[in-house]
Amino acid sequence: MRRPVTACDSARRDPGDSSRPRRSAVTLTIVINSRYRVSIPTAPLQTQIGSPVKTRSLALVALLGSTALALSACSGTASSTGSSGDSGKVAVVASTDVYGDLVRSIGGDLVDVTSIIDSPDKDPHEYEATARDQLALSNAALVIENGGGYDAFVDTMIDASGSTAPVITATVVAGLEEEHAHEDEAAESEGAGHDEAGHEHAEYNEHVWYDLSAVRETVTSIADELSTIDADNAATYAANAETLGGSLDALIDREAELKGTLGGRSIAITEPVPLYLTDALGLVNATPEAFSEAVEEGTDVPATTLQETLALFSDGTVDALVFNEQTESSQTQAVLDAAESAGVPTVGVTETLPEGDDYVGWMTANLDALEGALSS
Repeated sequence: MRRPVTACDSARRDPGDSSRPRRSAVTLTIVINSRYRVSIPTAPLQTQIGSPVKTRSLALVALLGSTALALSACSGTASSTGSSGDSGKVAVVASTDVYGDLVRSIGGDLVDVTSIIDSPDKDPHEYEATARDQLALSNAALVIENGGGYDAFVDTMIDASGSTAPVITATVVAGLEEEHAHEDEAAESEGAGHDEAGHEHAEYNEHVWYDLSAVRETVTSIADELSTIDADNAATYAANAETLGGSLDALIDREAELKGTLGGRSIAITEPVPLYLTDALGLVNATPEAFSEAVEEGTDVPATTLQETLALFSDGTVDALVFNEQTESSQTQAVLDAAESAGVPTVGVTETLPEGDDYVGWMTANLDALEGALSS
């Protein structure tokens, strides 16, 4: 996964980082607000016109000006202790609007939430945080991320800001990291080969916001952290978390009911994004693992694997296709076309909240769509 680079992070990058061309020139290092270092090569630029030294001087002045402005924005009002915002509300940064919505449901008017990934146009795997994002995180009293490598840009921002605010990582709360570590240890102790280890890694699914039980636990963690930060309003946070938890419990009960009627049905997927939800319904994923892995990793699907996947629809193997609306390629489109041509129902899922919806409404709609598709 390519490491995202922020305006603030670029000033702190390890000079040995291979992602930046190495130069043998002498560098000028400037320290801003005792926190950020900017190193600039002083060797002349190669230009076709004008004096190299003069051109370098002008470029240096321009670069220093823009860099100082960007880093001042990141550090000028930042809090190293992660205190509440100037409004008196608890400042919270969430990696995506999914977690931002959970925080708002618990904190209400007592919190000021910034969700960094807040539209389908932003890909958390490749997102490059802005100076505004960095400033928000520097001022945050609480940070919540998904974890599991899904939103690694958050860790990059934390390293750049030096923030000491508590961080809630959903995959950790869900026990996914610990479970995965135990699986790796077991594989090593049994002398598992490369192929087996790779298979175990492929089964790791970081999309825990589709796991309603994991989200239920995350809600409790959010309420606990907010109560610690803002003890005067702890009762409000606890009450709101209980209300939200009740709504999630109702959805979990509905999953169990649907499992009784839909369990055993076969589906195809384009990515493993919704698998926690479909697994809870007892649905069987018949998709070749190599297909969904390639789509998720952004690599080409092998031709034989694609043909095997397309055959799932023409031969009537699957009862529905569940596809990620936010990831589209010629190969996923071919699968969608094959499903529609065969009359197989399709259900679209997303990684961010639909506009105007909240988490509970979103998951309710997902369950409605799956029930409708598989009951037809």
